[in-house]
Amino acid sequence: MKIVLSGYNVDSEALDEVRRLAPERLDLTPETLSAAYARISRDPRPADELRRAARAEVEKARRSNQSIIFKMGHHSVAEHAVFNFDLMGVSRLAIEEIEKFRLCSFTEKSQRYIKLGDDYVVPEEIVRAGKRDLFIETVRTQNAFYHALFSKLKPYVFETNAELAADPKNHSLLDGWAKEDARYIVSLATEGQLGLTINARNLEWMIRRFAAKPSAEIVAINRRLVELARGVAPSLILFTEATLYDAKTSESLREAAEEIFGAAIGKPVGGQRPGANAGVRLADVTPDGDDRILAALLHSASGRSYDRCLAEIRRLAVRRKKSLFLRVFEHLEFYDFPPREFEHAVLTFELVLSASAFAQLKRHRMATLTAQDYDPALDVTVPPSIEAVGARDEFRAIVARTNEVYLALRNGVGPAAAYVLTNAHRRRVLLHINLRELYHLVRLREDAAAQWDIRRIAAAMTKLARARLPLSGMLLGGKDAYPDLYAKAFGRPPQHLPPSLGK
Repeated sequence: MKIVLSGYNVDSEALDEVRRLAPERLDLTPETLSAAYARISRDPRPADELRRAARAEVEKARRSNQSIIFKMGHHSVAEHAVFNFDLMGVSRLAIEEIEKFRLCSFTEKSQRYIKLGDDYVVPEEIVRAGKRDLFIETVRTQNAFYHALFSKLKPYVFETNAELAADPKNHSLLDGWAKEDARYIVSLATEGQLGLTINARNLEWMIRRFAAKPSAEIVAINRRLVELARGVAPSLILFTEATLYDAKTSESLREAAEEIFGAAIGKPVGGQRPGANAGVRLADVTPDGDDRILAALLHSASGRSYDRCLAEIRRLAVRRKKSLFLRVFEHLEFYDFPPREFEHAVLTFELVLSASAFAQLKRHRMATLTAQDYDPALDVTVPPSIEAVGARDEFRAIVARTNEVYLALRNGVGPAAAYVLTNAHRRRVLLHINLRELYHLVRLREDAAAQWDIRRIAAAMTKLARARLPLSGMLLGGKDAYPDLYAKAFGRPPQHLPPSLGK
């Protein structure tokens, strides 16, 4: 056996220093890795030798990449080339578009932990429509109230959590609680930043999709991504234009929806009672999900057909089925997740949630998440702390003014009007998630350390899931609840717990 570390992420400034101090060289590119690994399937030489050959003949490696990707259609070789991008000064709304892509890694500036300034993006569409002053006036009003809210919320949070506040080590935590509630009034135009790690295949996919977007900000981001990636790896970023499928399908579906519903799609529906649309609803679930998971587990362990396994499971009494699940869960700890067979039970939730809660939900990219536009008709989520400090009416007044401005902008700039909406505004989403991934989601988002808005949603999802999957879902819950859930199932605490979860 021979295992070699063939490469790792290196800061671009370090590479620039190498270029300055060393003779000119062409092999400081991830293209050589793609070319070398592409040859593994047909060249008997060891992988490390193939890499040396690719580095020695970079132009030949580039021609090989283009031939394999373009002519043969083997796009997977581009996945061996990985890029890291700093994206700074981009809006919260644009970040949502960037983070739709599943097979990438993102770390985003948190509006929960960092006190915001007054930086925001002014969309080109709004400037062209002559609405710049109206937009800026509205966002500045929101930002001023954010700072006023934080000043009110910070002492309230410290006073209502006096036991925690007694220890200075907790002050940054409490400070963060005040920030996270104050941010509900800031706009989706607020500037953020993120680190993006993405392989060349998915980068090309992102570029093609972005090329079809009507947003001027997304177009500008896309242009820069293409420029930077092609400068380093021209043989791997080949397809950058939008296809008709990407460009036309969304609008075609909107037209079809208008034909069916007889109303303009994408405009606020109106008429809903404030707060009436907030909630979590289980829209669909795998029938007999507990049985199907057990049948899948038996299928993996027995060598029997799935139909035979399912028939055997259906003959068992509930008590016997529960004992089988307890075998699966016996050695499970709070940081473990059920086996892959739990993915054979799937739940579909329809959620109406704030932009603040959506920002956390969207991080669970292994689930299938589709979303409608933000809609003022769905009202807003007002943090309870804002009501507690007597700021509800002013908060509501700014939201009402924001909604008026949104409608005024909508007529002239279309979807770009959403930049003026706040983190409190809601959208309706559809979450299609298997039970294994739901365990991951609720462990993190229902935990006591999670933000209250997403924690409330995760708790509602857990309750609905347990009602339909009572056996396979018996340990659903946040990390903090795990010891009690385990003890209820087994009559004893888990064997191994870190001190923070011990009782």
